[in-house]
Amino acid sequence: MNEKIKVTATINADTQTVWDYYTDPKHIVNWNFADPSWHCPSATNNMITGGTYKARMEAKDGSFGFDFEAIYTKINVGKSFSYEFGGRTANVTIAKQDTQTEITIEFDPESQNPVEMQKAGWQSILNNFKNYVENEKQ
Repeated sequence: MNEKIKVTATINADTQTVWDYYTDPKHIVNWNFADPSWHCPSATNNMITGGTYKARMEAKDGSFGFDFEAIYTKINVGKSFSYEFGGRTANVTIAKQDTQTEITIEFDPESQNPVEMQKAGWQSILNNFKNYVENEKQ
C-alpha cells in the first residue's frame, strides 16, 4: 500500500467549534464538496465506534453523484477519529494551535487517480470547511 496522503488546514476557531462543524450533518452539507459546481445535499453521522457516516455528493447540474460511506473505528471525542471506507482508512486529528485549531486528515490513496489529484480534492474540501467555519461563526 502507498503512503498515506496528508492534508491540513489551520482554522481561526476553537477546537470545539471545529469538532462540531466537522461532525454535525447540519454543517457537513454546507462544506463537503471539492468544487463550487458540486454540493452535498444530505449527510448523516452516527459518531460512535462502529457507527456509520454517510454523505451524498452530487454535481449541481445532476450529471453525476455518489455516496460516501464510512464506518468509525476509533473516536477520541473532540480530538481525533479514524474510519474505514471502501477498504481504505482515514485518520482525522483536531489540535489547538495557540488561538487557532489545526485539522489534519491522513488517508490511504486509491489506485484509480493520481495521488496529487486525490490530495488536491481532499485539500479543496478541507479548504471549503475552513472557509465555512470562519465565515459561519462570525
